[in-house]
Amino acid sequence: MLPRRTVLVALASTAALALTACGSGSLEAKGSLDPDKLTIYSAQHENLTQAWAKRFQEKTGIKVQIRYGSDSSMGSQIVQEGAKSPADVFLTENSPAMTTVQNAGLLAKVDPATIAQVGSSYHPSTDDWVGIAARSTVLVYNPSKISESQLPKSIMDLADPAWKGKWGAAAGGADFQAIVSAILATQGEQKTAAWLKGLKDGAQVYQNNIAVMKAVNAGQVPVGIMYHYYWYRDQALTKAGSKNTKLLYFRHQDPGAFVSISGGGVLKSSKHAANAQKFLAFVTSKEGQEMLATSDAKEYAVGNGVASDKALEPLDSLEAPKVDPYTLNGPKVIELMTQAGIL
Repeated sequence: MLPRRTVLVALASTAALALTACGSGSLEAKGSLDPDKLTIYSAQHENLTQAWAKRFQEKTGIKVQIRYGSDSSMGSQIVQEGAKSPADVFLTENSPAMTTVQNAGLLAKVDPATIAQVGSSYHPSTDDWVGIAARSTVLVYNPSKISESQLPKSIMDLADPAWKGKWGAAAGGADFQAIVSAILATQGEQKTAAWLKGLKDGAQVYQNNIAVMKAVNAGQVPVGIMYHYYWYRDQALTKAGSKNTKLLYFRHQDPGAFVSISGGGVLKSSKHAANAQKFLAFVTSKEGQEMLATSDAKEYAVGNGVASDKALEPLDSLEAPKVDPYTLNGPKVIELMTQAGIL
């Protein structure tokens, strides 16, 4: 997978948007951590995390430092560190990594006032963490290679042998594993295992979501599964990787209409718990969510009363399946994908 920073810095350099102002004064902790600073472990987009943290520090005077990594690696690291973790706040791109930390009993309850700042669909029933952003599963397709009438009606259709060699996916990434977790939650283990067998036998596997989009754009495969924001970011810039493509939203509560929730949680072991709660309150506030909505991230805002980027399909029109993000089972997904020979 391409380093997230390489992709985002390249995008930010051409977009005159709010997050690009964060190129200087980086808050990233590259060496040892300062125990007196609020420590954020973040798997979220680096420019977005930097923007939130910098603004929070300016508003409150609370010093912040950030350590970056991927969803799964940071979640596993926190579990391994346990009560000795130096992290105060954990931010994810997808919810299964947060659930892993929650299931280890390492998260404190999020302040009710913070939970109340986001829509009811954007936090788990346990309230042990809170949604900070969202992204939708989509099918990217090349109209010169496949007609709209030939597109699958459901993501589950792609397991059919008729689709062998005709679709792509970044099957090894955390994004795709989150999508599979929604299939597991809505379809059950047997159907998920069968779908994964279809993926193993029939899909072209690419390094990451951008590679999937580019492959469809180049006509290597007619369709691919990815998250929406990669397409919208490319469309907002040069369109080099997406000019020959369109998006299909499955809707109708299909597992392929899954909306993944990026999460924010406070560690029980935090030495700066009050400040950690203040940070989550800021991120989910009107100001924090408007920073997301006007950034180059192209993710959905989840804060009450905050409109997402108007270029996006409206979040409330996506007809996503109703899934409690707490129920998404990352470890089981990895087990099933390993058994299928994908991981």
